[in-house]
Amino acid sequence: MRATNLYAPTLRNTPAEAEIASHQLMYRAGLIRKSAGGMYTYLPLAWRTIRKIEQIIREEMDAAGGQEIMMPILQPSELWEESGRWAAYGAEMIRVKDRHAREFCMGPTHEEMITALVRDELRSYKQLPVLLYQIQDKFRDERRPRFGVMRSREFIMKDLYSFDKDIEGMNESYRKMYVAYTNVFTRCGLDFRAVEADSGAIGGGHSEEFTVLAPEGESRIACCDVCSYAASDEKAALRPIDASHEEELPLEKVATPGTHTIALLAEYLKIPVEKTIKAVAYQSEDDTLILAFLRGDHEVNEIKLANAVPGARELRMADEEAIRAAGGCPGFMSPIGIKEGTHIVVDETAMRMHNAVSGANEADFHYTNVNPQRDFGAVTVADIRLVEEGDECPVCEHGHLHIGRGIEAGQIFALGTKYSAAMGATFLDETGKSQPLQMGCYGIGVGRTMAAAIEQNHDESGIIWPRAIAPYEVVVVAVNAKVEEQLRYAEEIYEELRAAGIDVLLDDRRERAGVKFNDCDLIGYPVRIAIGPKTIENGSIEVKLRKSGELVNFARGTYLKGVQDMLAAL
Repeated sequence: MRATNLYAPTLRNTPAEAEIASHQLMYRAGLIRKSAGGMYTYLPLAWRTIRKIEQIIREEMDAAGGQEIMMPILQPSELWEESGRWAAYGAEMIRVKDRHAREFCMGPTHEEMITALVRDELRSYKQLPVLLYQIQDKFRDERRPRFGVMRSREFIMKDLYSFDKDIEGMNESYRKMYVAYTNVFTRCGLDFRAVEADSGAIGGGHSEEFTVLAPEGESRIACCDVCSYAASDEKAALRPIDASHEEELPLEKVATPGTHTIALLAEYLKIPVEKTIKAVAYQSEDDTLILAFLRGDHEVNEIKLANAVPGARELRMADEEAIRAAGGCPGFMSPIGIKEGTHIVVDETAMRMHNAVSGANEADFHYTNVNPQRDFGAVTVADIRLVEEGDECPVCEHGHLHIGRGIEAGQIFALGTKYSAAMGATFLDETGKSQPLQMGCYGIGVGRTMAAAIEQNHDESGIIWPRAIAPYEVVVVAVNAKVEEQLRYAEEIYEELRAAGIDVLLDDRRERAGVKFNDCDLIGYPVRIAIGPKTIENGSIEVKLRKSGELVNFARGTYLKGVQDMLAAL
């Protein structure tokens, strides 16, 4: 490809809406253009990278026994009603009706579709295991699309589904996908970590996210400094913290005027925040009130909280009217005096406190000497707090958790029989007995992987592509394409590189050298070859590594081997 024919409109200025590096650089390097909120067109350079990522994925899925298919994007509501998710999935599902008023959705995921596909075909244990996958657009009506293709309404996903006869088989398929995903992200040249994760709307049992490490990543991950434990902040299990033993004192109601926050309360009573119990009130999608109580210096993990309340899926902050109807008083709440039937969840650590302070459900009053196990009555006790830097590792005895950031690029799920049992996908086992299929599902965000690679690999000048997924491995720049001898020499080098199987672009534009060099750095080609006056004078060919900025001059007869060695080392 010649740059004079390449559609790659680069920008010198960053669009105001682009908040993070990957979004900014994909705009500026001519990779994407916005079509509508949360929807983007991939331009040629981006599409080349997308295709390279897809090829790596296909090779690893095929090596693990996967078979590629393609399912419809439009999915009938009847299938989702069978699984129970049509009403439950939430506002992210894009729903449409055809001319006959039949309801469909634009597929956000394909568990129902794949289960319906195989339930009439996989009838015997002898046909198992089966692993089917596709690479296809998905659609989710994000409440707030942001960060470019990182969180968009339409996105490319690889989703594979496994079908096995028993739990052991499902676990083996899960293991194969874990290895395959490790290979995919390693081959893409990314620094990543597999972490325990919440299953979310997909459901099922065990799940792990493959998180590309990046300082500005949207995900928070907790990693032990001693053992291999790692988990997303949504999933990180935490040991309850035991408070120092104290003799229980009688409950006492005291006036605390104007102390509607934990900070004001602690200051007024001259006590540490760790001696207070705070309340956070939520409502679920059906308006059920859920009251969460934690130690004053801890934060609610909303995913854990929703998982602790049967039927709760999406939480929002509670209305004051709902709080007061349950007997609560905003800013001064505790479980003491709340009406029966209210969902009250107390964090395990808060439940172990002694002689603490919590609200009295009356404005400007609190209780002191609160001992939750004595005073809180019938409440749900669960780990509902958000992991913090320095928390004890829940697995080993000596480690502590450190918080890092990353970008979720893939996730794997052990589904079990969640969908097969609901949708009647069964087979006959060795004894002739009907059994539900054991399922797993495994997704990789293709565009998200591309954006994550940029987020992890860039500098002030632009993108620094890992070689395996760079749109072109090498760019040959005719420093002054108006000089016929330089252009001809650059064309010879370009053809030699192509003949050697190297993915190469020729920058033959009649632009200033500075413009072309800046574009090379912005777009991020791993290797740049400059053909200028020195090349014509003495055959010296300048080669630059984008990652390190190293400049090496090769003779005409040795440059090809030098470039091949450089690429091999990337």
